[in-house]
Amino acid sequence: MRATLCIAALLLSALPACATSNATSNEIARATASATARQLEATVTRVVDGDTLWLQASANPNGKKPRPFKMRLQGIDAPERCQAWGPQATAALSQRVLHQRVQVQTRSKDDYDRTLGNIRLQGEDISAWMVSQGHAWSYRYRRSNGPYADQELAAKTAKRGLFADAAAQEPRWFRKANGSCP
Repeated sequence: MRATLCIAALLLSALPACATSNATSNEIARATASATARQLEATVTRVVDGDTLWLQASANPNGKKPRPFKMRLQGIDAPERCQAWGPQATAALSQRVLHQRVQVQTRSKDDYDRTLGNIRLQGEDISAWMVSQGHAWSYRYRRSNGPYADQELAAKTAKRGLFADAAAQEPRWFRKANGSCP
């Protein structure tokens, strides 16, 4: 606990320096959000697509009901709604978690002001499940194959879900060629 508070204090103390540097407002917001990463319980109220959902956190100790928030599952990239396998990925995530009480680990905010994090249902990492069932790719970053590379390899080998199609296109390349879904 003390170490966490020290890290948060260090991050927050760096914010004035960020504000006077060439840092963008998004970079400053992400630094602030990372200092406030947290764990909580919530109910999934809506599934937007295979890697984005809405959550309603449990009531605060003071009895107030927090506002619902939009979260992107960190570490995976699911097909867009208008992309091949997009509707199936959305349906799979919905069937698995919609209206379920989940454990949430938030990390930060993305450029679209969505909370980034992961959810667990009865202890199971839902991002790992999505990749292992062939509904999403492990999110690649620079030279890394991402946090769920082993699950992706197993799903590809078994030709599960979207990996049954040899021409399946990663969402980032789909967005680059076609833009976002309407």
